[in-house]
Amino acid sequence: MNLSALQPLLQAVHGARVACVGDLMVDRYVYGEVARISPEAPIPVMRKTSAQTMLGGMGNVARNVAGLGGRAGVVGVIGDDAAASEALALVGADAGLESHLVTAKGRPTTIKTRFVASGQQLLRLDDEEVGRVDADTEARLVRAVDHAAEDAGVILLSDYAKGAVTPAVIEACLRAAKTYGARLIVDAKARSFEKYGAADLIKPNALELSVMTGLSTETDEEVEAALAAVLASCAAKAILVTRGAKGMSLAERGQPVKHVRGVPRRVFDVSGAGDTGLAALGLAMAAGAEIEDAVAFAVLASGVAVTKVGTAVVTPAELIDAELAAHLGPAEAKVVTLEQAAAEAERWRAQGLKVGFTNGCFDILHKGHVAYLTQARAWCDRLIVGLNSDDSVRALKGDGRPVNDLESRALVLAGLSPVDMVAPFAEDTPLNLINAIRPEVLIKGADYTVHTVVGADEVQSWGGEVKLADIVEGYSTTAAIARMAGPRAS
Repeated sequence: MNLSALQPLLQAVHGARVACVGDLMVDRYVYGEVARISPEAPIPVMRKTSAQTMLGGMGNVARNVAGLGGRAGVVGVIGDDAAASEALALVGADAGLESHLVTAKGRPTTIKTRFVASGQQLLRLDDEEVGRVDADTEARLVRAVDHAAEDAGVILLSDYAKGAVTPAVIEACLRAAKTYGARLIVDAKARSFEKYGAADLIKPNALELSVMTGLSTETDEEVEAALAAVLASCAAKAILVTRGAKGMSLAERGQPVKHVRGVPRRVFDVSGAGDTGLAALGLAMAAGAEIEDAVAFAVLASGVAVTKVGTAVVTPAELIDAELAAHLGPAEAKVVTLEQAAAEAERWRAQGLKVGFTNGCFDILHKGHVAYLTQARAWCDRLIVGLNSDDSVRALKGDGRPVNDLESRALVLAGLSPVDMVAPFAEDTPLNLINAIRPEVLIKGADYTVHTVVGADEVQSWGGEVKLADIVEGYSTTAAIARMAGPRAS
């Protein structure tokens, strides 16, 4: 999806309404650091550093609808426990969400707790009851579906096989879609799609499609055969299979299969990416987009989701950034604004990574610069370099500097392997950049002292540290310029 198509679609989906029905969960993420193995058993000992709680399952679909600018009626089951209060508070705190949640007495709210260190999940703990909900709860769910779907363009049904999506609830979704002119899209973990009737679209992933059909789903041709088999076995009008890095493949009755590719991205966490794709797909269709455009929108959104940790929400700004980055080279993509640097630093921290920061003019790169940046990167997991603008270099170094303009300096810096991100700044000092990024490690050269490093007090105030890197004697930009300006040997 290019920007000329993306921007009008983002405007169209703003305010569009969908009904999100299905298995709601509470997702907890516990982040920490692992530095040793337990003496009690051969298991890692994790020291907790932070925690997050958010809506998961169908709730994550609804969150992503709201994050993309839409509105969602949330229909699902919660228990009569403390986690239910959390779920209600999370729904109520999001202006884009409207609660139609039903309380099932004596049933726990589904909770999934993930323990994460250095960007890797160590363990997931599930607290749930997966049996079918009782008759009274089912009846209230059916009524809730009708209320939530009344002014929705699309009904999104998320069936995680936790017990909320009963035959009566499915029938209520089909009936509401027909009554209100909405389209029904199903994301199902079921081994058969027959029970979903004439849904407008069902969205399995490639593994689920393979298990259901007993066919391989590696190549386009294999996927096409599996899609044909599924369409022959159910009444759904279309099947959309998600294929990870290979994008998505859409099969509509009477139409050739369409394969929609995504841009390869660095994957940090696939948790919730399917929910993000479902939200984008449904919201685009609710806004009146053609199904091919809606699928391309879903591919883009799910591609951004896998670059984030946990059941994350994707925003319109991130989609635009991702589309712009797809047309940049690797070095160009590393050059960012203050806002982008701050957001990326926060994502890195959420993965348990240590963020480092240094800054300078980096006018004519030499051996000393490379050694300095290499040492800086060894003290952190990700290194952000603040780069003086041309005017600030001139103010610091005088007329005739910089020798290389900002764009040239930024791209050369970004091309170095120790550098993960370059953030230009126009001020005399990088203090605003440091406060926005909040690095755990602040690095300057050993020609400074800790007390003279700009930002040292701030970094230490939030528990960070200041490091002084070695200086390689005999190498400097000033000396290089002097050598170039000196008389040539005869």
